[in-house]
Amino acid sequence: MSNFLVALEGAWIVRDVKSADDAIGVAISEAGKRLNQSSMEYVEVEVGHSYCPSCEEPLEGVLLVAGTALVGLVFEIKIFNAESEEHAGRIAKAMIGKALGSVPLRVIEVERLK
Repeated sequence: MSNFLVALEGAWIVRDVKSADDAIGVAISEAGKRLNQSSMEYVEVEVGHSYCPSCEEPLEGVLLVAGTALVGLVFEIKIFNAESEEHAGRIAKAMIGKALGSVPLRVIEVERLK
């Protein structure tokens, strides 16, 4: 059994915002509230990034259209005593998914801790 650091990517929808920065703040705040209500305050939440296909520069993971934003968030959690990287990813996805409800999640990185 090993310990792992698992990063999950999630898509968060924010309504009635005027700027990308407002959307990011609201998304992180709402995600943090849901995690704290589930006693998961040890989960790190940050804004995800994507890369421009032509120049390969990093872009903040937020898309704002008509006052509605889709914010890409990254959730990091330490998973202890998992059998494998896949097992750690499934555990993380189940734990965070339960706290966040219908937010789509995808495992993006699993790192074995020493």
